[in-house]
Amino acid sequence: MPHSNVLMNTVTLALLFAISSEVSAKAENIEIIEVYAQKRKQSINDVAIAVKPIFGSLIKDAAVKDTTELGSLVSNVKISQNAAEGTPPAINIRGVGLVDYNTANTSPIGLYLDGISVGSANNQIINLFDMEQIEVLKGPQGTLFGRNTTGGAILLRTKRPEDGDYAYLTAGIGSDSLSSASTVINLSLTNDSAMRFAGSHKKYDYTTYNLDDRFPEAGMEQNDARLSYFGEFDDFSLFIKVDYGHWNGLVQPVGNIGIYANPADGTRCAYSQLGSSNCVDLFGFNSGSDDFWAVRVNNYQQHHSVSKGVTGELTYQLAEQSQLVYLSAFNRLDRIHGFNCDGSIFSLCEGELGLKTEKLTNELRYEQGSSRGFLTLGLFQLEERIYQDNYNDLLRDLRGTENGSSAATFYYDNDIEISSHAIFGQYEYRLSEETALLLGLRYSDEKVDYDTFSYMNIPFGDNTAGILIPSYDIQGETSDTNLSGKFSVIHKLESTKSLYYSLANGVKSGGYNGGFLVSRSAALRASYGPEKLIAHELGAKLMFEPIDLRTNFAAFYYDYKDQQVFMNQASEIPGAPPYQLLKNVGKSTIYGVELENTWGVSKQTQVSLDVGYIPEANFEEFVDPLGVALTDNRLPFTSKWNIAGHAEHKFSWNSVGVKARVGFDYQSEYYFDQNESLYASQPSYILWNANLQFKYDKWQVGVWGKNLLDKEYSHLIFDLSSFIGMLEDFKGEGRRIGLDVTYHF
Repeated sequence: MPHSNVLMNTVTLALLFAISSEVSAKAENIEIIEVYAQKRKQSINDVAIAVKPIFGSLIKDAAVKDTTELGSLVSNVKISQNAAEGTPPAINIRGVGLVDYNTANTSPIGLYLDGISVGSANNQIINLFDMEQIEVLKGPQGTLFGRNTTGGAILLRTKRPEDGDYAYLTAGIGSDSLSSASTVINLSLTNDSAMRFAGSHKKYDYTTYNLDDRFPEAGMEQNDARLSYFGEFDDFSLFIKVDYGHWNGLVQPVGNIGIYANPADGTRCAYSQLGSSNCVDLFGFNSGSDDFWAVRVNNYQQHHSVSKGVTGELTYQLAEQSQLVYLSAFNRLDRIHGFNCDGSIFSLCEGELGLKTEKLTNELRYEQGSSRGFLTLGLFQLEERIYQDNYNDLLRDLRGTENGSSAATFYYDNDIEISSHAIFGQYEYRLSEETALLLGLRYSDEKVDYDTFSYMNIPFGDNTAGILIPSYDIQGETSDTNLSGKFSVIHKLESTKSLYYSLANGVKSGGYNGGFLVSRSAALRASYGPEKLIAHELGAKLMFEPIDLRTNFAAFYYDYKDQQVFMNQASEIPGAPPYQLLKNVGKSTIYGVELENTWGVSKQTQVSLDVGYIPEANFEEFVDPLGVALTDNRLPFTSKWNIAGHAEHKFSWNSVGVKARVGFDYQSEYYFDQNESLYASQPSYILWNANLQFKYDKWQVGVWGKNLLDKEYSHLIFDLSSFIGMLEDFKGEGRRIGLDVTYHF
């Protein structure tokens, strides 16, 4: 694939020049990092949680586009495009995650935007612009954040209106036809209030390109806007935010990895040959190229989504150290996402995921501080309705042929209503100046009502257009009540060094898997129960001021029960589509360690190295619905090693401020599903990124690069070998280079 190296060379030379520049004296003090991991601002050294903050300045400078790119910045965190951009992302923290493209499901990793739960996984892909800070909380967060935070939570905090009148405008270009623009306007309304507008536009092609020139290159246009108000008065403060998003484009095409050297006699390719032009699918097709990024596909599938929402936060000061906090939000998402799952020029596996979700969230908290502790009491409500309008058209080109007995179009529509209520409390008590205990408890009640309806179009005799026949019409409900809680102790060795231990449990609620279900019996079995996780964690947060070094350490042990596992299982009927189920079939043990180091080499230079190691993340008990024992198999999307780091240097050069950063993310090999098949696996890889900023007066110029070495990797590989003799390859993103210019008013 043609790539320009001009910008990459510019980045490399500038970084070498910057990092080799003369550095000055050490900083006198390490910056105090503040987080909202316990729903109030605290020093990171005062919370018994492994939390990784990501500052808004890095998000902007490194052109971090959306939430799916955050994984490259945090150890033991993996976030991928589950089934091409625009579908629910797969988020995995320390081996806990859900790999399922179904738009009705909820991730075990909670995502919160300005304090509000985004709800189902559909809403977890969020473009990042004008951000203040992002925090990745590892481990169960079941007390304050509640349902569906079994593996952790990601907190997104946008920049709020502030005092002062200012604005800036950014315009950018880049490889793969990238064009972008963003703006921020902040206005003071009175001495006590201000408003802020932020907007973002991006248009780009994917680094995957189509060899079939009958079809246009796939790409996306994304427009997002946010208007917010903040007022701070004598007894209360008010924050109101309205947001809107509109995405439109052609879906990123998938690759077709054939498994056969000769489909006629069933001879398979060696694993080392997969993806080459020597291997074909069941119908003798391949892309005709050995270029990883090349596909040959009838890519006309559209993506279109519109999101809108309003959020409010009211804080009322009852007394000097007590307050009420009320949060409320309503959001709606409408989306159409087409897909081509055969990755070819034929019509063998195509369809569309239609979706409308509406979500209402309310939370009321009472917070009371004192010299000996801090009390939080709260009530939570979430109502979410998910409408699905989906179809999957299988083997259309084989209708009317001797091989077309399994040809059918499945239409499956679902109406799913989720109602969740909770009451929670947490108290932190200071035993002494050095030691604090924390105890939290949350009671949750959740009900899921579902109405699922399906019909099929199948060829009948000489009528290849087909006839419609009903498949199933099922109504039902699932409900569960759960207790989640936390106990922790944190002890300060001195003001900049602390040790902690925590015992926490998390619960992911049950529900109904309204995905691709091929029969009434499968639909009747599609409900699933809650999963539970008990976590032990021992950690240290250490700041060594003389050498300007910050070290965070965590060792964790998870007991994971009734684990919800998405299964893509081959059918016992040759040539039939695979079964796709989400069931409570797993019990797992996970343990590992993390070490994060940030060293201020000088006042201008900073180096970080984060290491994650998970030696054990395996099913203890697992027999799939077909009776296949998968006990001791590795959990999907869980690398044994994950190492990330960066070096940053800033200096002044003839009144020009210069800041350069180079970083990397290493993932050891992992599997995409529970079967431990090499077909659905990702070899180890490392991604390099860099950014360089020049700032002079009101101008700022930034150059950035992602995956600088154009490393080949996949977001997901879906095993369809038993169906059409191929692996559906959702490719990652190749090298991207960009240039941004900002003017401050």
